[in-house]
Amino acid sequence: MLPYFELPQLSLPFGQKVDIFGVLSTVGVGVGAMIAARAARKYGPGDDEPLRGVVTWAVMFGLYGGHFMHVFAYHPELLKASDPWLVLRFWEGLSSMGGVLGALLGIFIYFRRIKTPVGPYLDALALGTAPGWAIARLGCFFVHDHPGVKTDFVFAVNFPGGARHDLGLYDMVALIVLTVVLNVAARFRPRQGRLMGILAMGYSVSRFFLDFLRASDMSFVDRRYLGLTPAQYIVVGLFAVGVWLVTRPAPEVQRNEIVVPPEPAPV
Repeated sequence: MLPYFELPQLSLPFGQKVDIFGVLSTVGVGVGAMIAARAARKYGPGDDEPLRGVVTWAVMFGLYGGHFMHVFAYHPELLKASDPWLVLRFWEGLSSMGGVLGALLGIFIYFRRIKTPVGPYLDALALGTAPGWAIARLGCFFVHDHPGVKTDFVFAVNFPGGARHDLGLYDMVALIVLTVVLNVAARFRPRQGRLMGILAMGYSVSRFFLDFLRASDMSFVDRRYLGLTPAQYIVVGLFAVGVWLVTRPAPEVQRNEIVVPPEPAPV
C-alpha cells in the first residue's frame, strides 16, 4: 500500500498559490511540445514551425476547456454556491478531458488560421501528447485529486479514512505504456494519422473502465449521468475517431502523367 502525502503549495505574488499539479502540468506541456517538435523533424513532415507556434493556443484553449467542463459538466452545483466570476477563474478546477477537447479546438483553429493542414502533424502531436500528459497526471497523483473507491489493492493509497484507488496514478501508468507503444510503432513508419489513432483508442479504453473506480461516497464527487461520468461519454466518441484514423484508406498519391508529344506528320 502506498502512503498518503501532501506537498506544500508555492506562494506567488498578490497572495496567489500554486500546487505541484500546476507546476507539473506546465512542465508536461513544455516537454510534450519539445517531443512533438522533435518527432515532426524526425518522422515527418520535417518542419516543426507550426508546432512551436501552436503551443500557446493549445494551452489557453485547454485551460478554459478544462475549467468549463469541470464547472458545467462535473460540478454544476458550484455555479449556485459560488460567485459568477468562478467561470473565468480557470485555475480553480480543471477537467483533463475538457482540457483535451479545448486544446484540440485551439490546435485546429491555429492550423486553420495559418492555412496549414493539421493532418501531417497528427502523429508528431501524439508522440508529444502521451508523455506530456503522463507528467501532468503525476501532478494529479501528488495532489490526490482523483480518489477512487475503497480497496485493499497493493497499489492503493492510504487516504484519510481508508485505502482507495488513486486514479491519477493509474492514468499516469496507462499514458507511460502508451508512450512506449507509440515510440515503438513510430519506428515502423506507419501511415499518416495512425499514431494519433492508437493514442485515441488506447487512452479511451483505459479511461472508460478506470472511471468506474471513481469514488462516489465522498462529499465532493464527480457528477454521473445515467451512471457514467462526462469523460466516459467523451471517450466513446474519441475511440470512434481513433478507429477511423487507424482504418481509413491511405490517401491516393497524385502522380504526374507523362505526356508523349505526337510524332510529326510525314512531309
